[in-house]
Amino acid sequence: MNTSTKAAGMRAADNAHLHAAHDPIYEKMYAAIFERRLPPGTKLGEDKLAGIFGVSRARIRQTLARLAFDQIIELIPQRGAFVASPTPQQARDVFEARRLIEPALVARLIGDVQPTHLAQLKAHVKREMAARASGDQHAVVRLSGEFHTLLGDLAGNSALAASLRQMCAQTVLIIALYDSPTRQACRADEHEQLVAAIEAKDTGHACALMLEHLRHIEAGLVLHKDAVEVDLQAVFSDALE
Repeated sequence: MNTSTKAAGMRAADNAHLHAAHDPIYEKMYAAIFERRLPPGTKLGEDKLAGIFGVSRARIRQTLARLAFDQIIELIPQRGAFVASPTPQQARDVFEARRLIEPALVARLIGDVQPTHLAQLKAHVKREMAARASGDQHAVVRLSGEFHTLLGDLAGNSALAASLRQMCAQTVLIIALYDSPTRQACRADEHEQLVAAIEAKDTGHACALMLEHLRHIEAGLVLHKDAVEVDLQAVFSDALE
């Protein structure tokens, strides 16, 4: 393929994106981060991504800018784009925000819950259980997070749902950095209990379950690491001999 043909192909791919309802490259990169296939700190080279997706670097920069706006990646001057590595304080802030938003979304959903909503939630929990049974850890992580974004979407407040989607992606990065190695994603039984409370239209119980669920996730994080005191004399003992 000559240069002009390749450039024309890239322009065609870019133009196709402009008419798409969603950015497919953004969705693929978002999913890779959400499933922990791209861990925190991973470098996202423009040239390599442009080659993988068959688009121009300018097109990749648009996607990276959107991911950076969502605080899922970091754009560092003179270094490039990297999957974000949230600090312990940022992790605390995210969970504090989720504790404020998600019970409100649950209450809003219960206020106008429809049979189709319950069917979607139950089907999602079944997919979570199936993924766990098959040992598909990438799917488990993705579905666990998507349960929360589904709740946000069904609640009917697009602004809160968008904020929650962003925070769920950040939570994936937080868990990848600070989670106990012996604990996995959200427990499916907690999601199942929450759906049952929503179906019963028990707002108080459902909101309490959501708060307990979020606290359970945060409690498994190691955000308070004791500082290690370094014995300088031992470090430089050879220089003193």
